[in-house]
Amino acid sequence: MTLTLYFLRHGETPYTKTGAYCGSLDPELTSEGKQMAEAFAAAYRTLPWAGVYVSPRKRTIATAQPLCAAIGAEMQMREGLKEMDFGKWEGNTPDWVRENYLDDYINWMTEPSWNAPTEGETAVEVVSRAISVIAEIEAQFSTGNVLIVAHKTTIRILLCNLLGIDLGRYRDRMEVRVGSVSVVKFSTYGPLLQRLGDRAHLNEALQSRAET
Repeated sequence: MTLTLYFLRHGETPYTKTGAYCGSLDPELTSEGKQMAEAFAAAYRTLPWAGVYVSPRKRTIATAQPLCAAIGAEMQMREGLKEMDFGKWEGNTPDWVRENYLDDYINWMTEPSWNAPTEGETAVEVVSRAISVIAEIEAQFSTGNVLIVAHKTTIRILLCNLLGIDLGRYRDRMEVRVGSVSVVKFSTYGPLLQRLGDRAHLNEALQSRAET
């Protein structure tokens, strides 16, 4: 048996519907977001879980809660799993950002590894804190299934890092929709991507929810 990581993006929030930047903001799940969390728990509760690591935001905690309640697991909160800090862009749409911070936006879209949202974080800064959680998990568990409940940008950046993909291309190479799970198995030859953005555990109505 090997170590397998399940990266679960949190359920729907008001910001996932509008496309506004939401990193350090701390919204609750919508009612549909809560249904997504319940659906994941129902589909995955019989899997033998070794641990559950969670970003300390309301939306990620609420997404992890149904599974933790079902299997009697304690969440391990880790600051390193938080979403990218979007700085001055928090709560605003890309159209608003282009109008007010065009140069920063162009730089960020061109090369997000080293360019940040205005007064926010770069992809390099995100991965430097998030990968330490992965290292902790690897040190703790040589085998078993570990759930990581985090955020869209953080998950994509982590996946790129694990798979040897240029961090600056995380938007171009990884699609991780709301409520989806991506699976990485640590094999003899390193991390192996088994599933990306899987939402088979969600019913058709939840899968069809608008998302930008």
